Amino acid sequence: MLIENLIFWPLYIALWAAVVRYDVHMFQHNSYRVERYGRWFRSGHKFLRAAVIAALAVLGAVGNPAFWGFSAVFMAVMAWRELRTVYKKPIVYTMRVKRLLLTAALLTAAAVAAAAIYLPTYVYAVALALLVMPVVMLAANLVNKPLEAAITRWYYNDAKRILRSMPDLKIIGITGSFGKTSTKHYLYRILAERYNVVMTPGNFNTTLGVVRTIREHLKPHHQVFIVEMGAKQRGDIREICDLVRPTIGIVTAVGEMHLETFGSIEGVRSTKFELLEALPKDGLGVVNLDSEAVAEGPMPQNCHIISYGINNPKADYRATQIDYTPSETTFAVEREGALREGYTTHLAGRGNILNLLAATAVADALNVPEAQQKRAMRQIEQIEHRLSIKRTAGGITIIDDAYNSNPQGAAMALEVLSDFRRPTGARRIVVTPGFVEMGESQYRNNKALGEGIASAADIAIVVNRVNRDAIVEGLAAKGFPEERIIRADSFAEASAYLAGAMRGGDVVLYENDLPDSFK
Repeated sequence: MLIENLIFWPLYIALWAAVVRYDVHMFQHNSYRVERYGRWFRSGHKFLRAAVIAALAVLGAVGNPAFWGFSAVFMAVMAWRELRTVYKKPIVYTMRVKRLLLTAALLTAAAVAAAAIYLPTYVYAVALALLVMPVVMLAANLVNKPLEAAITRWYYNDAKRILRSMPDLKIIGITGSFGKTSTKHYLYRILAERYNVVMTPGNFNTTLGVVRTIREHLKPHHQVFIVEMGAKQRGDIREICDLVRPTIGIVTAVGEMHLETFGSIEGVRSTKFELLEALPKDGLGVVNLDSEAVAEGPMPQNCHIISYGINNPKADYRATQIDYTPSETTFAVEREGALREGYTTHLAGRGNILNLLAATAVADALNVPEAQQKRAMRQIEQIEHRLSIKRTAGGITIIDDAYNSNPQGAAMALEVLSDFRRPTGARRIVVTPGFVEMGESQYRNNKALGEGIASAADIAIVVNRVNRDAIVEGLAAKGFPEERIIRADSFAEASAYLAGAMRGGDVVLYENDLPDSFK
């Protein structure tokens, strides 16, 4: 038994570290909200793992000799696989995460020790049973809840105190199903021509992220604070607005993202419009009329609304004379019948032009001179993974739109791919796993994506199995040759294919990078 213990417990500790870290990671990804985590869990991410661990626990409980071999192999493989997985959004080891992991470790140790004393025959089964469901993580969260609530309340009140001490601070909120992060960066760069500006960094777009930004980054000398506002359910935007009280709000788009939690496109729109409804009477709302759900919805009447777009003739700000080249994009801005020419940017795609238009409207409202706006646009760098373009030493062009794909954004990326100038014989290649979190419309949207790829690309690499049937059906509906459809179970497999197939002059579009762990 000593030998078995020397094998079992080190492997168990490794498996525990992998499993609980993963549970905490997903809990953090769901904003530490139990109901959100529960919806994610019920979508089927971990039931196979739970079933195998449960079977091992039963074998251990009945004393089956096969338990030792099966458990050792399973724990070693699972721990190795999980600990080496690189996630799109890695876990952030905040103090809250560290407290959660420490409490989980103490609870596990206490449970195993109690089993060893009172139920020694079943100690291995008890240890494994703790990992079947996210019991350890959720129990640790319950134990820590009073402390976390007190800490959060103190941080929140401290952030409110800082904002009250800066009554002249201009606060701009940005939300939308997509485009908000790019718009934030572009607006920051343009307003920085005249003001001292701070913005929420990275993806700090939750209430806690905004609180942290205020406490760590906002200083008395700042004049403008740009706040990105994300939402996964109704009330999320309102909660952030209650904290920062913006006077300018931008809604970049309303799309079929997170329909599993919002329920409908109307639910998405009403949540995004919480930003506009929170603006004061003298506030300014800036909305994208090229987004159909925005244009169709009734506009709030509590503030002044300015619109922008490319295709919608009713937009107050319209981009015209758009011309793409491999190195830059030029366009003009039409505003109240007047045409302002000479806008140049290194960014590609209509989506980026729309984001620049939103920034232009706000810059005009804050009296940033046109010449300074144009200078800033020329200097704006591409944001990594958001329709950024790179060229390799071998003459291959990479269009990286991998961050967070959606139907409208994908259509714009495919448009850029289709229009991209390339040498004769060079091929256009799309690598994508499709869209997720779209509820009942997911299959339809992924089939439409396949149809769009068929019109824009020469080779389609469909990654992962979750949307494969829908994308391939869309490709086939447009007569896309079967031999040009490459099915890859992971991005690693897709990359291996590309490494052997690409040649100079090829253009590769990466559309979304859904983690391989998503099944």
